[in-house]
Amino acid sequence: MTERLYYNDSSLLTFDAQVLEVAEDGRRVYLDRTAFYPTSGGQPFDTGTLGGVAVTDVVDEESRVAHLLAGPLSAGMSVAGKVDWPRRQDHMQQHTGQHLLSAVLHDLCGCATLSFHLGNESCTIDIAAPSLTAEQIAATERRVNELIRECRPVTVSYEDADEAAGLRKASRREGTLRIVSIEGIDRSACGGTHVSSTGAIGCLQIRRLDKIRGNLRIEFLCGRRATERARRDFDALSAIARAFSAPVDDTPALVKAQMERLQEAEKSRKKLAAEVAGYEGRRLFEETAASADGVRRVLRRAARGAADDELRILAQAFTAGGKAVFLALFEDPPAILLAASRDSGVNAGEVLKATLAANGGRGGGNAQLAQGTVASRPALEAVLTQIETTAWR
Repeated sequence: MTERLYYNDSSLLTFDAQVLEVAEDGRRVYLDRTAFYPTSGGQPFDTGTLGGVAVTDVVDEESRVAHLLAGPLSAGMSVAGKVDWPRRQDHMQQHTGQHLLSAVLHDLCGCATLSFHLGNESCTIDIAAPSLTAEQIAATERRVNELIRECRPVTVSYEDADEAAGLRKASRREGTLRIVSIEGIDRSACGGTHVSSTGAIGCLQIRRLDKIRGNLRIEFLCGRRATERARRDFDALSAIARAFSAPVDDTPALVKAQMERLQEAEKSRKKLAAEVAGYEGRRLFEETAASADGVRRVLRRAARGAADDELRILAQAFTAGGKAVFLALFEDPPAILLAASRDSGVNAGEVLKATLAANGGRGGGNAQLAQGTVASRPALEAVLTQIETTAWR
């Protein structure tokens, strides 16, 4: 059994220990005691060194802790351990911040926390609620930061599972529980590392909300992560403000107005493009000579792209002249469009659906307009050959 020193002192960074057992050529090491936290409860493992060798992973094996190393150690030797402080401190801030956030969400919104994940860039909790209002989120964040500024003590105690009362979330563990308490705010069974005062969390920032299987996922940042993210956000906003030659506070309204102007401009562009495409289709019809059967046919090829609205309008304008068939091929990605007038003798949907199915493609449409895709250029050429056989001659 490994004595877990971090249980009683999360700020302990150095310790001495005996190597009890090794595996994997000495790179998987078991000690009699350790201050290294193993991945557990949504919190990642600590890094640092053991006997001067880098610790690359720490694994919880129930009664003992495995240390995975960059180099080998030998059983029976004494080693000095050193935990990386910036990583440990960051994890302590995020984890205690999570306890505080979960407690405030429970008190203010009646929401239970279902799970917690501490990632490299951000942290998340999933709560049992389909949604929260902007006002609830603002009130929650404000209350959490008030409690951080109050520097409430964070303490660790050990209680029998049958006698532990007042826990925010009931524990399914039996025997002795490690209880992490935030004075007057929260009591939770937890094996993680925590700061000794809420003030050491620094601050908490709620970043975003996502709906996950009927529940709500809240992304948040604490401490250094929050301040660094706030700096990056401000730098980005400042760059936008400089582009508008306006104060930062005015940029949301300016960006909204600019987006509205762009949307109106895009509507106008699409309208004009449709008119031009219609004109081009009619012009193409006039310039295309009819075949011996009286049908005008056009084949267009493009190396890249796909059938867009303008091309469909052009094709329909071309076939609107009567007795006309329009075919367009695109090589990357392999795609095809077929349009036919009602009096051309060609049912575009039936022809294209059959040829696509014969060549592993997919698509469809109606009698006048159809389109689809295939997996390769050879398949595209095969489709073309079949269409030329059925609809081109």
